[in-house]
Amino acid sequence: MKHIRILLVDDQALFRAGLRTLLSTQPDFDVVGEAANGEEALQLAATLRPTVVLMDLRMPVLDGVAATRRLRDAQPGCRVIVLTTFDDDEYVFEGLRAGAIGYLLKDAPSEKLFEAVRAAARGESFLQPSIAAKVVAEFARLATQAPRAPQPLIEPLSERELEILRLVAKGASNKEIAAALFIAEGTVKNHLTQGIGMDTLTRSAVPPTVVGEEETTETRRARRFFGSNHGDRARRREKGERTADFWSVNAGEHERGRKGALWFQSRFAGS
Repeated sequence: MKHIRILLVDDQALFRAGLRTLLSTQPDFDVVGEAANGEEALQLAATLRPTVVLMDLRMPVLDGVAATRRLRDAQPGCRVIVLTTFDDDEYVFEGLRAGAIGYLLKDAPSEKLFEAVRAAARGESFLQPSIAAKVVAEFARLATQAPRAPQPLIEPLSERELEILRLVAKGASNKEIAAALFIAEGTVKNHLTQGIGMDTLTRSAVPPTVVGEEETTETRRARRFFGSNHGDRARRREKGERTADFWSVNAGEHERGRKGALWFQSRFAGS
């Protein structure tokens, strides 16, 4: 029979003595040492090489959370079970995040303690039912609060495409963009239609500047294209918001157009 080597870590000597006596009733358990704090536990673990460590949390010199974290790094094969009187969420999650494989309260039945030690020796996790309920509740809470990850671009815009889009957002024509970037007008058109997915019709809805309540040629075009409601919205909103709104409606026609939508939303929305 292979013995499970156990190290006891608790600042109360009387509790350690009683725990040693209890564990000694099991033929496959071998209590190889005792420590009164986390620092002593690390020193003993380095020489005794225990299979399982029963670790209290609140101790002087070095607490159980810090000791568990350092022990995990120094001896990954050593399994830590938190054995404490504290079942507050803070203690539970700190202990588990530090690397403990099990969590038991000191009022747990002896049979549960034996079961936890054997499970830990096999590399299996063991949580007291009340502790397991806390963990499940926390996972459920995090799942409802986790923000959706932003959808990445399928193909990122090139630097040239970004330059052209910035000028389009300012209302520049193909000719003006070509002059500003020292490229041919046909090159600008190719970038807009093939690279970015913006054709002549959709581009006409991109407003050139921030306008107040004054109706402009661009907002009239937007009104004709989107309908009166969208035309009003184009006239009222800030430049970047209107542009992002336009892309969200129309970019589905071109896969590459999605890039323009996401770029405008990240660059101008909320500005």
